[in-house]
Amino acid sequence: MITFNDSLREQIIGHLANHDRRTYPLEGRRHAAVAITIVDSDPILHDGEHPLEPEFSDMSMVPGDVEGLDGRMVGVAGGAAFLLCRRASRLNSHSAQWALPGGRIDDGETVEQAALRELHEELGLELGEDSVLGLLDDYPTRSGYVITPVVLWGGADPELIPSPDEVRAVYRIGVHTLCRDDSPRYVDIPESDRPVVQVPLGGDLIHAPTGAVLVQFRWVGIEGRASDEARVDHMEQPVFAWK
Repeated sequence: MITFNDSLREQIIGHLANHDRRTYPLEGRRHAAVAITIVDSDPILHDGEHPLEPEFSDMSMVPGDVEGLDGRMVGVAGGAAFLLCRRASRLNSHSAQWALPGGRIDDGETVEQAALRELHEELGLELGEDSVLGLLDDYPTRSGYVITPVVLWGGADPELIPSPDEVRAVYRIGVHTLCRDDSPRYVDIPESDRPVVQVPLGGDLIHAPTGAVLVQFRWVGIEGRASDEARVDHMEQPVFAWK
C-alpha cells in the first residue's frame, strides 16, 4: 500500500509540475474535465462496499481474456486511494461503466473549476482550488471529447454523497493497485490498429478513457516517469465506448 500523507502530496505535485503536458485542440470536439481525487482508505472498512448486481456482471462485450473476472470491485482498498464511480444504469450514454467524476466544461470555467464542480455535483464533495495538485495530458475520445484530467487532494476521510441520478456507487481504490506487475495490459481488436488498454482492478478491467488516464497518473504522478515515456493518447478504447 501507499501511505496517504503530506510526503505523497508533495511528491505528486512535484511530478506533475515536471511533466511536459500534451494538449489537444478541440476542432469541433467538446471539452471535458475529470477528477482524480486522492483520499485515504481502509482495506477492511472501504473494501467491497457495494454488492454486485447482475446488470454489472456481463463481461461478454469486453475484448481479450476475461477468465476469472466477474465485475466485482473487491480487494482494492487500502492506503492512499482514488475515487472511482460506477455510473448509473439510467444514463443515456456510457451507463453502468466505470468512470472518474467529471463532465463538460461550462462557458467561462477553467478545467480545474469544472473538475471541482463535477466532483461536488456527483459525489457531494466540495473542495477549494487549493486542492488542485496538477494536470495530466489531454485525452481525445472516440465520442467527440477532449478530456483534461485534474488531480485533486481530497483529504483523508471526506464524506461522500453520490448523486443517484449519475452515480450507482463510488469506491476508494488503493493507488497501489495501479502498480501491479500485470498492469496495464493491451488487447488487439480488428476495428483499430491501436492497442486497447486494460487496467486490471479487482474482478474487472478499466478501459480508456478512464483506464488511459489512470495509467498516466501512475506513470507520471506516482512514478515520476519522463514525459515522453508516459504518453497514453495512442491507447485505444474498446468498441463499446466509442459512442
